[in-house]
Amino acid sequence: MKIDLKQMEAEPLSQFKGGEKITYAKLFTDKGVRVMHGRLEPGASIGLHTHEGSSEVVYVLSGTGKVLYDGGEEPLSPGDCHYCPEGHAHSLINNSAEDLIFFAVIPLYQ
Repeated sequence: MKIDLKQMEAEPLSQFKGGEKITYAKLFTDKGVRVMHGRLEPGASIGLHTHEGSSEVVYVLSGTGKVLYDGGEEPLSPGDCHYCPEGHAHSLINNSAEDLIFFAVIPLYQ
């Protein structure tokens, strides 16, 4: 099944998961997975949250930023992949001067 992200409009999510500013997201969800193509403007973030009933894989397409993960901090740049297993906490932060564009897959456990 093709998910045509190019044809989808980005939805503005204000203070997503308690983060700063706005996350712009193209979202596809069904009963087993959530797929997100996201954009964080400079200074924007997705708030710190714990994955319960799911995990998440985040792949950086462009821009730079950092992820807070289980009390630590990891820098991210294009081509980097971050994994947050079920039961762990993370936050995605754009601490750069350009947009951070990413692709995320969240399998929903049943």
